[in-house]
Amino acid sequence: MNQTKFKYRNKLIDEKSPYLLQHAHNPVNWFPWGEEAFELARKENKPIFLSIGYSTCHWCHVMEHESFEDEEVAKAMNEVFISIKVDREERPDIDNIYMSVCQMLTGSGGWAMTIIMTPDKKPFFAGTYFPKNSFSNRMGMIELIAKIDEAWKNQRKEIDESAENIVSHLNSVNNIISKEFTNEGVIDTAFRDFSNRFDEKLGGFGNRPKFPSPHNLSFLLRYYDKTKNESAKFMVEKTLTEMRKGG
Repeated sequence: MNQTKFKYRNKLIDEKSPYLLQHAHNPVNWFPWGEEAFELARKENKPIFLSIGYSTCHWCHVMEHESFEDEEVAKAMNEVFISIKVDREERPDIDNIYMSVCQMLTGSGGWAMTIIMTPDKKPFFAGTYFPKNSFSNRMGMIELIAKIDEAWKNQRKEIDESAENIVSHLNSVNNIISKEFTNEGVIDTAFRDFSNRFDEKLGGFGNRPKFPSPHNLSFLLRYYDKTKNESAKFMVEKTLTEMRKGG
């Protein structure tokens, strides 16, 4: 293919993943997941902007069009971050780790997934889709980049401490889950949390804009299989039905 028609070309150009190749001509200086990106982040003392998605993800395409193809956003990202793109279908291991982080920090998850972390892979901020500009109660990329830049320069000690605490807490939670998943009290508490946050009208959990969270539905299906609680089954079926209606 003749590459001269493209204005930009980044480190994703040699990747095999169709999703990563979709971003190979963004003005964002994307790197694939690998030591080159982390070494550069350490050398330039920059935080990592990790974006995880997949080729058929609607909100991934929206975020690319609004932000990653936008020269203003890309310029700010390139100045502040070392940016990494991951295809969740190519690296489900990475996706699983940072989805846990996103759900722990925000109470929900989905794609496009956005993680900001230190050069040694310790996350301190997580989210999903961000528009270019802020509106209503949703922060936009322009504002987010500026806030992270200011904090990285002026509150680095607090960021490092927060990142350490997040990693420590995540490790503790994972240890508890692995040891106590058969503990009925733990499972029932998690189920009650889902029940309290369930949107009976539109499906999903919480009242903010929702994104597909298969981890939540998988838990509820396992809970239904174990307890035959029809409410768990209903939450899954209602959520999937509304997702199908909404496209």
